[in-house]
Amino acid sequence: MFGWLKKKETVDTLEVTAPLRGSVVSLEEVPDPAFSTGAMGPGIAIKPSEGKIVAPFDGKVAHLIEKSKHAIVLEHASGVQILIHVGVNTVSLKGEGFTAHVCTGDKVKAGQLLLEFDIPAIEKAGYPVITPVLVPDGQEMVESVERGSSADAAVLRIHLKK
Repeated sequence: MFGWLKKKETVDTLEVTAPLRGSVVSLEEVPDPAFSTGAMGPGIAIKPSEGKIVAPFDGKVAHLIEKSKHAIVLEHASGVQILIHVGVNTVSLKGEGFTAHVCTGDKVKAGQLLLEFDIPAIEKAGYPVITPVLVPDGQEMVESVERGSSADAAVLRIHLKK
């Protein structure tokens, strides 16, 4: 009846699969204190083996950094947001080596291609491609975030407040 009135999806735990292929490592390995100290929020980092970012769950693009295309915020139906930030200081490339396949506001399906990035071009420009995947601080519904084990499909488990 009221299409504009959308109920948030009720979940206790959101399992986030890896949005890109590569080796999952601790945020502490990211050579930027904003990420490595957890100042921006808890999460993991991935050393990419392929320059493609896919949606780790069904949701929407809450924000794509349009000019540089180096970072994207995705929102799950529960309201939880995650940030995927390709590389360190890659905003300086002003979009060079990045291709966005979505825009802010787009609905996305798990596995859908969101961004592509040119690993050799980014590294040649002198930037690390290690990619933080984190749960930005300040989300009231988030109770805790845990890192999945290497045997799990989920790289992050986001536990929500009841």
